[in-house]
Amino acid sequence: MSKLQQRLGAIPPARLKGIRRGIEKESLRSQPDGKLALTPHPAALGSALTHPHITTDFSESQLELITGVHADVDACLAELTEVHQFTYRALQGAAGEPGEMMWVSSMPCGLPSDENIPLGRYGTSNVGRAKSVYRMGLAHRYGRRMQTISGIHYNWSLPEVKSDEYFALIRNFRRHAFLLLYLFGASPAVCASFVEGRPHELQPLGEYTMYMPHGTSLRMGRLGYQSEAQASLFVSYNSLDGYGASLADALTRPYPAYEAIGIRNLGGEYNQLATTLLQIENEFYGTIRPKRVIFPGERPLHALRERGVEYVEVRLMDLDPFEPVGIRAQTMRFLDIFLLHCLLADSPPDSRDEIGEIAHNQHLTAARGREPGLSLQRGGRPVKLVEWGGEILDQCRPIAAALDAAQGGDLHAQALDAARAALAAPDTLPSARVLAHMAAEHDNSFTAFTRARSEAVRDALLALPWSAERQQAFEAATAASVEEQRRIEAADTLPFEQYREQYVSPARLGLRPLRGDVALAI
Repeated sequence: MSKLQQRLGAIPPARLKGIRRGIEKESLRSQPDGKLALTPHPAALGSALTHPHITTDFSESQLELITGVHADVDACLAELTEVHQFTYRALQGAAGEPGEMMWVSSMPCGLPSDENIPLGRYGTSNVGRAKSVYRMGLAHRYGRRMQTISGIHYNWSLPEVKSDEYFALIRNFRRHAFLLLYLFGASPAVCASFVEGRPHELQPLGEYTMYMPHGTSLRMGRLGYQSEAQASLFVSYNSLDGYGASLADALTRPYPAYEAIGIRNLGGEYNQLATTLLQIENEFYGTIRPKRVIFPGERPLHALRERGVEYVEVRLMDLDPFEPVGIRAQTMRFLDIFLLHCLLADSPPDSRDEIGEIAHNQHLTAARGREPGLSLQRGGRPVKLVEWGGEILDQCRPIAAALDAAQGGDLHAQALDAARAALAAPDTLPSARVLAHMAAEHDNSFTAFTRARSEAVRDALLALPWSAERQQAFEAATAASVEEQRRIEAADTLPFEQYREQYVSPARLGLRPLRGDVALAI
């Protein structure tokens, strides 16, 4: 019996049933013609600052829909569907007029010039202003277009897992993330407006579309969340202490290019929260993050150092344009299997060389993952992507069986079988299906394809049953969020500059007792 099977056998079924997951799903609001909607966050959706299920990400035009924590995959997906249903009712235009849509691709719709992409706005409170200033900093540092890329974050935990075990999971996840990009990547093409004026390796396809013929996830490749500044970081995941020290350094080390931008411009308006390499923890890009719930005013890094890792946030999943809410139950069950495999398999310490290999494999899979015979790097040697992926799936078989035994049925075995079939048939992958539908039905137009899929998803969600009780419950949450924002704004006592200085101060990253002046994390 392998070590993995021994570790799996030591987990009682009740603990396997204790897996918890939640979803955060981003989508741009688009106009009916496929261009970015430039309207404010709809008032009918409540306060983007305080609503528990509906907020915005980088842009005022970028919705983020959030579920609670669920023990059941279907219940999690049902809640995500309900949030979509309510949101679409709020987006509808006047009678007979088409309303805005949620763009169903991770790569953005038609974008205006960079400076005309609106930043998220969160009101007049200190925390609301800080959220907007942080986004202004992202705009100065990386450009606004990159920030309009959308995805799905999958938050996951298992009871009785310690911080060092979560870091072992994270190391294995990063090693094997190529498999998720291959199986579920769904962004092989993009509107030409996204790369206008930027260097890239994409090929033209049609008049306004660029693509990679064997690409899987341009979102996770060199066009996605990349940064020369962050490329200089060496962040090891060998321990919480080492990870925390690396992040603390990036949060406190001045970075010359950002010092040149300055905190404020000549007119006194804020350019960014800080001139350090990272403004706040969330600016650090990655395929997966260690997380925990924070106290009011607490910095995320302080929470991790003080109380350890509570869950992981998987950040590399593309929106699936063929699924109404961007992800399906079978995919979620495969993620559960995959994450358990990452937790239970041997996870040796990472190194600078391996971290370099991980980045190489990620970019290669994103750009050329479906290329026949493609090889990745493992321990300094080439290995075929399909062979390596097959090894991982073979090791997942007892995990799927254990989850099915604990929960009943064979849905995890089905999810694993579907992944095995997809690994051997790249033409069936979401990334290949996107290109096939673009060619067959939309004259190789990314925008035409995604607009048609967005319309179909909108119509399907609006056609689902919807009760007056659910509408009233969501409206009550909307009203409560608006009132909560008013309460926060009325309770502010600090001048914003003092608030900002306190929030980004190195002391707030340490283990000292926190002051209560800063109301919310950003």
